Amino acid sequence: MFLGHGKKCIADAVKTAADNGLSFGAPCPAETELAQRICNIVPCVDKVRMVNSGTEATMSALRLARGYTGRDIIIKFEGCYHGHSDSLLIKAGSGAATFAGASSAGVPEAFAKYTLVLPYNDETALDSAFKKFGGKIACVIVEPVAGNMGVVPPKNGFLQKIRSLTIQYGSLFIMDEVMTGFRLSLSGAAGHFNLDADIITFGKIIGGGMPVGAYGGKKEIMDFISPSGPVYQAGTLSGNPLAMAAGNAQLKYLQAHTEIYDEVEKKGEYLETEFKASAQKNGVDIRVNRTGSMLSVFFTDSEVLDFASACKSDTEKFKKYFNEMLKRGIYLAPSQFEALFISDAHTCEDLEKTVREFNEVMKIL
Repeated sequence: MFLGHGKKCIADAVKTAADNGLSFGAPCPAETELAQRICNIVPCVDKVRMVNSGTEATMSALRLARGYTGRDIIIKFEGCYHGHSDSLLIKAGSGAATFAGASSAGVPEAFAKYTLVLPYNDETALDSAFKKFGGKIACVIVEPVAGNMGVVPPKNGFLQKIRSLTIQYGSLFIMDEVMTGFRLSLSGAAGHFNLDADIITFGKIIGGGMPVGAYGGKKEIMDFISPSGPVYQAGTLSGNPLAMAAGNAQLKYLQAHTEIYDEVEKKGEYLETEFKASAQKNGVDIRVNRTGSMLSVFFTDSEVLDFASACKSDTEKFKKYFNEMLKRGIYLAPSQFEALFISDAHTCEDLEKTVREFNEVMKIL
């Protein structure tokens, strides 16, 4: 909710759209407008297909990658979450380039044999996996800034390594921008890191919080989707007029107010600096990871670079921290392994109160 939970221009757009019909089961002009807007904003997106959630977007992107390449194996990274489709609910194997097992009941183990789970930020593991399976790998899917093991930014060169290996071996590079899209910059992580992905997935942020998702990419790849190509995907509610109205209002506002990104960056920097200073003053070991408006506090004295190092955090201390902050009126993400998201709606007063209460909590941890 980058503009807050009830931005007036978005709410007004939804109300107007509702007066004209809630759902048509067919494309509407607002869907075309939003697709064109996304293509104009994100440099590596030529065509967009609307869906209803981030899970649908990533699931459809994987099917498209497999259909386009004619290959079955996908690579994901431990600690990155891409929705709850079967191919992605896979836990890590015992080695860097070994297959794994299902991480949820109801997922057949047979699905796991097509998913490689590697450590995030590990270029050596990537090299090893491609040397072993390169000609069979359909795609690599990654959160460009991980936000589901807490915030873990990419090391310098990590995302570029994925791009170079996928080009070398004829695989596709999928960036899951459900969290980072239109948040890290107007053009998301693709613009922020100057990356040329093959497919990008988006989530609720493009609809201002309405149930919506999308996936888009290069024309020759997107043309593989039915009805122009052999990869099937459809949805009666995809591109519904309420979500499209909200999405157009949100992106129009962001295009007209790009100064928001600098302002939110400053808010994030303020919280990061004050949190670190407060913890140091009170003798509490923390690590604060931040990229732009995404931030996490880890209760550990070690760097957090991947899922294994995130798991070294003191989750009991986090529980106390969360509950003490909640008592003081600050509602944080309730898990050590989730991100804090700063929005344009957060005022300086909100952030100053957060810092004051954070300091009081550090005194009792």
